[in-house]
Amino acid sequence: MAKEKPHINIVFVGHVDAGKSTSVGRLMYDSGNVDENQMRKLKEKAQELGKGGFEFAFVMDNLKEEQERGVTIDLSHKKFMSDKFEYTIIDAPGHADFIKNMITGASQADVGALVVSAPEGIMPQTKEHLFLCRTLGVSQMSIMINKMDAANWSEETYNKVKSDIEGLLKQVGYNPADVPVIPVSAFEGDNIVKKSENMAWYTGPTLREQLDLFKEPEKPTKLPLRLPIQDVYSIAGIGVVPVGRIETGIMKIGDKVIVVPARDGKGVTGEVKTIEMHHEQVTEAIPGDNVGFSVRGIGKKDIARGDVLGKTDSPPTLVKEFTAQIVVLNHPSVLTVGYTPVFHIHTAQVACRVTELVKKINPATGETLEENPDMLKNGEAAIVKIVPTKPLVLEKNSEMPQMSRFAIRDAGQTVAAGMCTDLIKKA
Repeated sequence: MAKEKPHINIVFVGHVDAGKSTSVGRLMYDSGNVDENQMRKLKEKAQELGKGGFEFAFVMDNLKEEQERGVTIDLSHKKFMSDKFEYTIIDAPGHADFIKNMITGASQADVGALVVSAPEGIMPQTKEHLFLCRTLGVSQMSIMINKMDAANWSEETYNKVKSDIEGLLKQVGYNPADVPVIPVSAFEGDNIVKKSENMAWYTGPTLREQLDLFKEPEKPTKLPLRLPIQDVYSIAGIGVVPVGRIETGIMKIGDKVIVVPARDGKGVTGEVKTIEMHHEQVTEAIPGDNVGFSVRGIGKKDIARGDVLGKTDSPPTLVKEFTAQIVVLNHPSVLTVGYTPVFHIHTAQVACRVTELVKKINPATGETLEENPDMLKNGEAAIVKIVPTKPLVLEKNSEMPQMSRFAIRDAGQTVAAGMCTDLIKKA
C-alpha cells in the first residue's frame, strides 16, 4: 500500500495547565477528526466528573484509554490528516512524570508545538521544554499563546508574551524568525482551525494552517536501521510484538535483525515476520514511522524498552565510554567528576558516571574557555567523558545524530542535556 502523504510526528508540550490537551482536542474536533456523537459522550463524561467545559481535553485522554484496552501500535499517538501531511500527534500528559514522557515524545518528534498561557506567560517548564525540544533534535517549532479569551483578546498581552518567548527561543538556539507565534483560545476555538473574529489584529496562520507550512523532514533512509524499542507486547496468535519509532534506515519483512543490549548484554537475533502501522500491515517502514512488528526467534523475556533494533550486518553500537558535549540547565549546586545521574537516551534510561571534565566551551562557537575545570554551573557548556553503569546503545552525533542525543535527569528535574561526540565501543 503506497503512502499518499508524507508522515510527520508532532509533539505538543508546555507547562502544566497551559492547555495542551484542550488544543489537541479542539484541533481534532474542529477539523472533523472527532464526530459529534463522540464529542457528546465526552461532554457527558466531563460533566459527570465535574469538569464541564474540559471535554476537548478528554479527546486525547479518551483515545488513550481506548487504545490501552486493546493493544495498539499508537499508544498515546493519534493520527491527524492535514492537506499536505499525515501527522502523528504526540500529546505529552501534564503529570508529575511528565518530563520523562515529554523526553520520549520530543525524541520521537519532527516538529513541536509549545503551548503558553497568555495570562501566565513563560513558566519554569516552558523554558525546560523548549530547551529539551532543541536538544533532542526537534528542528521546527511553533508557539501557541493560549487562553487569549482570559486575556480579553488583548494584542498588547500577546505582544508582551511573544517578545518574552522570542528571547527564550534565541537563548536555546532557535531563530525566532522561523518560529510562528499564534494567539489562540483552545476553549473557544479561536485560531485553532477557524480564524478568530475576536483577534482581527492577527493576520498570521491558524494552527491548522501552520501544520501545512512545516517543511517535510528529511528521512535518513541511507543510514543503518535503528529502532529504539518503546514497549514489548505478547499478542495471541502472533507472538511477541515490540513497538517503537524508526529513527534511521529502512525496515522490511524478512530482514535479519539484532536487538541490543537485550537481556544478555550482547544482543539477540531474529527475522522480521510482520510490520504494522496505524493498524495496517505494511511491507516496509521508514524513519519517522511508529510501528509494531513481530520477529521470529525473539521471546518476550529477551528484550525490553530501551533496547535498540538494527540489522545483523550493521548492529547498534554498545558503548564502553563516551565523550559528550553537554549544557547544564538546572543543577541544584555544581556538577563535578563522579556525578552519576540518569541519562535518558532514546527510550533507554541508564545511570552514567561523569569520569572527566575535559573543558568548558562557548556553546555557540565551540571555542575552549577553560581546560580541565573543577566543576560546571548552570548555563555552562562543556566537553565531558562518561561511563555508563550498564550496557547502553549510543551513536556519534557526526554519524547518526538521531541516536546521539540525551537528557540528564536527577531528583525529578532535567539537570542537563547533550550529545555524544565520540565513543569507545564495548568489546
